[in-house]
Amino acid sequence: MREIIYVTGNKYKLFAAKRIFESFNIKVINKIIDCPEIQADTIKEVAIYSSIYASNYLKSSVLKNDSGLEIRALNNFPSVYTRYVEETLSEDGILKLMLGIEDRYAYFLEVLAYTEYGKETVIFIAKTEGSIAYEKSGDYGWGYDKIFIPKGQIKPLACFNDDERYKFWDDSAYIKLGKYLTDKNN
Repeated sequence: MREIIYVTGNKYKLFAAKRIFESFNIKVINKIIDCPEIQADTIKEVAIYSSIYASNYLKSSVLKNDSGLEIRALNNFPSVYTRYVEETLSEDGILKLMLGIEDRYAYFLEVLAYTEYGKETVIFIAKTEGSIAYEKSGDYGWGYDKIFIPKGQIKPLACFNDDERYKFWDDSAYIKLGKYLTDKNN
């Protein structure tokens, strides 16, 4: 069985990786290290930088993930500032920014950056589309789950328990990486 080191402290990201990579016969090893978060214009830049940093720090091949909420009506804000906005403005602040705005389209962009030690980073991108609710609802999840309605649904993610919620996420980046690693090692 092949192994991949996933540098994350997020148990939901780890759950998604383990669930998908298992079908590729890839074991996920979780490592938590303190990676600096650079100020950058794109989520892709942050993911690549973090992956290279983690690979050099561990002297190993690693997977690093960065993701963010992008809201079209707010010029894709908060994007690279997603965590900071969550900690400062929270969902309530986003809802205030969206007052009077009819275009509620939003998506979570997830960038997986895989760096083989000493080599170029390869990236895989997933996009979970949806919209911003007019008010918070639900008791499950974390962060923006109380205001993010996945495409095709009428309720925010927080209205679905853990066993249901993961089904709404675009996991294509994990699948593409699993195929990449499988093809590379054959």
